[in-house]
Amino acid sequence: MSGPAAGTAVAATTTDVVCLGESMVTFLPSQPGRLADVPSFGRGIGGAESNVACALAAAGHRAAWVGRVGADGFGDHLVETIASYGVDTSAVRRDPFRPTGIYFRTATDRGTDTHEVAYYRAGSAASAMSPANVPYEELFAGRILHLSGITAALSGDCLALLRELTAARPGRPLVSFDVNHRPHLWRGGDASVLLELARRADLVFVGEDEAEEAWGIVGAEAIRAAVPEPSVLVVKRGSAGATVFASGLRPGPRSSNAGGAENAPGARSTEGGGGEDAAGPRSSNAGGAECGGAEDAAADATGPDTVTHVPALLVDVVAAVGAGDAFAAGFLSATLRGLPVRDRVRHGHLMAAAVLTVPGDLTEPPARDHADRLVALGDDAWGTLRLGPGWTAADRASEEVRTP
Repeated sequence: MSGPAAGTAVAATTTDVVCLGESMVTFLPSQPGRLADVPSFGRGIGGAESNVACALAAAGHRAAWVGRVGADGFGDHLVETIASYGVDTSAVRRDPFRPTGIYFRTATDRGTDTHEVAYYRAGSAASAMSPANVPYEELFAGRILHLSGITAALSGDCLALLRELTAARPGRPLVSFDVNHRPHLWRGGDASVLLELARRADLVFVGEDEAEEAWGIVGAEAIRAAVPEPSVLVVKRGSAGATVFASGLRPGPRSSNAGGAENAPGARSTEGGGGEDAAGPRSSNAGGAECGGAEDAAADATGPDTVTHVPALLVDVVAAVGAGDAFAAGFLSATLRGLPVRDRVRHGHLMAAAVLTVPGDLTEPPARDHADRLVALGDDAWGTLRLGPGWTAADRASEEVRTP
């Protein structure tokens, strides 16, 4: 079978967000320095889409991760660890012939010249994902399907799969697409395909730096001009914050089913590191950026953009990895809750700040009431807010003290 049957639709969704992509076992250095000099590594997990799923599940949403891993110990570790966050991994496929991908990295910022990453993912189980071997019923079972440009770079079959999943068709859920341009994955390839995929999605995340490097497009307005189809375009602008272009309807589901300032010394902003039928309809869902179903079919977003800019936070960074995935998770969480665009971006910044203040790619997010209080701050208070290690646990501790 190549692609879902025509007219495939899910009668009742039981999942908020389904994320598809490769997850790998990551080896984190025991100390700073070159990979050649690091004496030992600790084991963790890493993968843009599974990171989003884990963060959403930890935030109280029903999240699923769909991927392909080897029939090996690393595959066991990945599936068990991701499931421990509350993520549904029942649709993950095991490949008896290909290994689970792994990688090693240094402790330095990904954006610096001293950062090193050694990937062992060529020929991995995930690179064999294709339109013929993924579970479409599970992929289309959520209110949102979250994808990433990393998957498109893994193989020709993976690119064909993303084209299939972003194609306009009845019953397609809202498609969220994080460009996630990784230059090393596109050596010898054409990263312009990421522009094609972005134009086929409903909600897009892209960094200004990514757009310039991959597409030669500079500036948020120019990016929107090149990517006019998505109902919501989130342009991440580093220390300048994020700018959201939302067209037509107020983006976001009608209900939820789920229970600044410039950089200062020693601080970093919460911003993450950064075809065919491309000019067609925004989605077969046709609900603009809504997560609703057929009742939204006549509400295609065709009006002018509402542009919202939200400053980044200042954060005392422990490790500058995973922030982009966490930002996407925070934005999607607030979208599922039907919050205003400004609040969605602020929740993205807060989720990113939680990850930036721990060593790995994943951490427990701030409690919802804590995050909501910070999101509700006035512009001046938000602009002076600075977060450091332990900030998410501090509020929980004070709550426990106040509990009789």
